[in-house]
Amino acid sequence: MKLNKEDILKVLETITVPGEGQNMVESGAVKNVVTFADEVIVDVTITNPALQARKKTEMEILKAIHEKVYDKAQVKVNLKVEAPAKPATTEIKGKAIPGIKNIVAIASGKGGVGKSTVTANLAVTLAKMGFKVGVLDADIYGPSMPIMFDVELERPLSVNVDGKSKMKPVENYGVKILSIGFFTKPDQAVIWRGPMAAKALNQMIFDAAWGELDFLLLDLPPGTGDIHLSIMQSLPITGAVVVSTPQNVALADAKKGVAMFQQESINVPVLGIIENMAYFTPEELPNNKYYIFGKEGAKHLSEDLQVPLLGEIPLVQSIREAGDVGRPAALQTATPLEGAFEALTRNIVQEVVDRNTDLPPTEAIKITTMAGCSAVKK
Repeated sequence: MKLNKEDILKVLETITVPGEGQNMVESGAVKNVVTFADEVIVDVTITNPALQARKKTEMEILKAIHEKVYDKAQVKVNLKVEAPAKPATTEIKGKAIPGIKNIVAIASGKGGVGKSTVTANLAVTLAKMGFKVGVLDADIYGPSMPIMFDVELERPLSVNVDGKSKMKPVENYGVKILSIGFFTKPDQAVIWRGPMAAKALNQMIFDAAWGELDFLLLDLPPGTGDIHLSIMQSLPITGAVVVSTPQNVALADAKKGVAMFQQESINVPVLGIIENMAYFTPEELPNNKYYIFGKEGAKHLSEDLQVPLLGEIPLVQSIREAGDVGRPAALQTATPLEGAFEALTRNIVQEVVDRNTDLPPTEAIKITTMAGCSAVKK
C-alpha cells in the first residue's frame, strides 16, 4: 500500500501534544511528514521535557497511523524536545557541583510516609551496587539521616580543597552524608525562617567536599514549600522521586508533589512514584499480604499521572527497627527486603539513564524580581 502525506496529517490532527491545547498539526509540533510506499517518517518537536510526555506522544502517533491509515505501515518518529523561548530578565542562577553526575530529589507531599527511610535504603543499595553515593539531608526541621546511618555523634571535619576550607561529609556504609542534625543538639529545635534555612542548605551544598559522586540524593522535607524552591534554585536536579503510602489522603498530597516538579516554571523530570507501606506481611505468615492502608493506590496514581511506578515496599517491622538502630534494612543480605530495595533501585537507575539519554540537562530554576515580588522561572 502506498501512503500519502495528506492522510497522515489528517490522522495527526486527532492527537493533542501533552501540555498543549491544540492538536499537534495546529500547534506546529509536526515539523515534517515524509512517506515512501508503506514507510512513514514523522518529525515532531514538543516543549514538555517529561519522559512520559515523550513516550506518550510517540505511542499515540504509532497507534493512530496503524489504526486509522494502515496497520502494517513502518512508522519512524523523530521526536525532539525543545524548550520554549525565555524572556530576557535579571536572574539569580544556580550552578552544578563539579564531580557530581546525578542529583535526585526524594520528596513526599505528606509527612510520615517513610521518605527518609526510603532515601537511606536507596542510598545504601546504590553503594552496594558499586556507585559513589552522597545524601544531603535537606529536611532542615526534622533531620533524620544521622540516626538512620548511626552517625549521630559524628561531626563533619574541615579539609583544604584547592586552598579553600570545605566540610568533609560524614561517611558510613559507603555513603557520604551531610545534615543540619550534625550541627544541632538532639533536643534542639531548628526555628529558622526560610532565608536562614536556605543559607544553611547552600553551605552544605557548595561548601562541602563531596568529591566524585554518581548520585547525590536530596532528602527533601514534606510538602511543597520554600525549602524545595531554594534547592531547585541552587541546583540543577536530574530528576525527582515522590514517595507515598497507598491511602487517599497521602496520594492527594503526592499528586501535588508531582505537580510541583512538573510545573512549566520548574520542569524537573519526575522519575516515578514509590509506594511505601504497600502491604503488611506478618513474620509468622510470610505468604500473606494485608493491605492496611489500601491496595495499589500509588499504582493507580502513577497511571493517572502517566509517571512510572518505581516499586512497592512492604510494611515490615524490621525496616523500622533497622532505621532506629542506624543500620538500614537494605544492608541485610538474602532477604525479601534486600530484593525489594534492589528492584526499586534498579528501576530508578534505569529511569535516570533514560532521562539522561532522552532529555537535555535540567537547569536550576531562577528567581526573577518583578514589581516587588518574586517569580519562579526556568
